[in-house]
Amino acid sequence: MEDFEKEVPQEVKLIVTEEMRSYFYDMNKWARFLSVVGFVISAFLTLGSFGIGAAVTANPGMLNQLGPLAGIGATGITIFYLLLALFFFYPSLLLFRFSTKGKQGILFGDQENLNDAIAHVKSLFKFWGILTIIFIASYFLLLLAVLAGGGIK
Repeated sequence: MEDFEKEVPQEVKLIVTEEMRSYFYDMNKWARFLSVVGFVISAFLTLGSFGIGAAVTANPGMLNQLGPLAGIGATGITIFYLLLALFFFYPSLLLFRFSTKGKQGILFGDQENLNDAIAHVKSLFKFWGILTIIFIASYFLLLLAVLAGGGIK
């Protein structure tokens, strides 16, 4: 039998070129822009949720104009829009943290900030991945329900 020498794993060293730093810096600018837009949309949705809820409460006839959303009432509409605002806020927060930490990491050569920035991007992709799985599963279940119910008449 031959003795196999155990290979000691060598530390992987990555080289970050100036071109990569430039790309990363540009990504941070766009991430900051998109995060601010997401925060603004989230704020408008939050304000709108209370506005729509109050308008429906003040004018119950307006509830009839909301179509499918009419069944959940004013409180339900407020909660629906607050959840929608949260779905805009969380990824915007992750993008903002990515842009802040990434910029510090690139400008100052700070490995810890760069690691944190990449961790925030990972969390962002994980969030959108889970949300995508939920939407695909929902569409699949809806399709099964329509087929099981005999289709649309």
